[in-house]
Amino acid sequence: MVSTALQDLWFGFGVAFEPNHLFWCFVGVLLGNIVGVLPGLGVLATISVLLPLTFTMAPVSAILLLAGIFYGSQYGGAICSILLNLPCHPPHAVTCLDGFPLTKQGRGGAALGVTMLASFVGASFGITEMIFLAPVLVSIALKFQSPEIFSLMLLGLLAGSTLSKGSPVKGFAMMVLGLLLGIVGTDINTSVPRFTFGLDHLQDGIEIVALALGLFGIAEFIKSVNNIHVTNIEGAKVRFADLRPTRAELRRAVPAMLRGTMVGSLCSMIPGTGPTIASFIAYMFEKKVTKNPEKFGTGAIEGVAAPEAATHSSVQGDFIPTMSLGIPGDAVMALLLGALMIVGVTPGPQLIREHPDVFWGLVASFWVGNILLVLLNVPLISVWVKLLAIPYKYLYPSALFFVCIGVYSASNDLFQVGETLVIGIVGYVLLRLRFHPAPVLLGFVLGPRLEENFRRSMLISDGDLSIFVHRPISAVFLLLCTILIGSQIYQWLRRMTRKSGIEQVPSDSIQSLEALRN
Repeated sequence: MVSTALQDLWFGFGVAFEPNHLFWCFVGVLLGNIVGVLPGLGVLATISVLLPLTFTMAPVSAILLLAGIFYGSQYGGAICSILLNLPCHPPHAVTCLDGFPLTKQGRGGAALGVTMLASFVGASFGITEMIFLAPVLVSIALKFQSPEIFSLMLLGLLAGSTLSKGSPVKGFAMMVLGLLLGIVGTDINTSVPRFTFGLDHLQDGIEIVALALGLFGIAEFIKSVNNIHVTNIEGAKVRFADLRPTRAELRRAVPAMLRGTMVGSLCSMIPGTGPTIASFIAYMFEKKVTKNPEKFGTGAIEGVAAPEAATHSSVQGDFIPTMSLGIPGDAVMALLLGALMIVGVTPGPQLIREHPDVFWGLVASFWVGNILLVLLNVPLISVWVKLLAIPYKYLYPSALFFVCIGVYSASNDLFQVGETLVIGIVGYVLLRLRFHPAPVLLGFVLGPRLEENFRRSMLISDGDLSIFVHRPISAVFLLLCTILIGSQIYQWLRRMTRKSGIEQVPSDSIQSLEALRN
């Protein structure tokens, strides 16, 4: 099996290194990197605009171009999130939590260096996974039906409150708000509009791009509008040597990126999960296993390494269900699925046998593309860091302009721009009240899938809730949910007991003094 896979991979490198294929791979990753760096310009909009270009291209060239834009944008999106606190793509919303504080501490270069290393490690594992474990992963993915997916989504939502800084109750409240925002729009089963308030523009729901850029971009802009120096300008003077993290940072980052890589690869096994969910789960898991969870949100290097490795591992792994099962992981994958069909390639179990040049050429191009991205970003990363030296009065209005352009270009609807601004104002109010918006995005992403799979499970079982317990994989996830809730209750009781013990110390001391006096 291994020798066969290596022979197929060798064949794929022969396809990928053909001059025209190599050229389109380079164009794709370069465009993706630029799209990721520029605030507000989304990969979905870019692929949509360039999709007509692929109509006259060969199938291999077309998929290499579009796939390069997709995973290339993940590199650039992390740069934008760390330097400007603008998650141009939803998977990088978690990176803002610790990446931007590191930038303000003058460690933006180190954060970017760790991001590049974590991205390459995660992507490399995802590619290896696609080569050797595709048949196994496909068989596992087929076992995940509605009850299993619902239980997994429930576990993610319960853990979502740990993404916020401060009170878990506030984190839970933000997660519930995300759930409510996620059900805005027309119900896919009954076609009944929900929470649209009579606005036709909300019939299709709230755009995730508008929500992410509003909560993390516009809100941060309003919060910092009176600041003369938003960031530490010394952080902009980054030399090439500054991109290298310290040994202490590497000791903390390497285990985190390995754990994040495994989380991303596991999430990629499940069709429809996508890199956004993988990055959130990796951050949550890393915060749980660390000895110093209080450092998360204040500039922990682990909070950058884990989600970035998970994102890239999941991005590469998401091609497995997309290519092998025809099940896209997110909207971008759905668009790539449509592009394959347009050029006459039908994704599914017969893809590898019928179009080996497409499949193995794509796999080999992942290695080539990721190496090209590292070679591109090492000399250019100082240019991105120098964005911090731009005066505030030019930097943030320009970022706001690109945000508005990006939101408008995604749907050609001016209402979406206004929606983003309204969400940004609400996000600013929440920030002032110390409600962190990260769990909102998690609830928004997981909520609709949670509801969809719950209703589907109820239809399968004829309304019997025991279906979630009778299925082994679902039961394991529910057991983890119970353990998570129990641990939170235990920690709360322990804090209350400790607090009551501290309050009793003064009275006990007074009684002891009185006893000695008598």
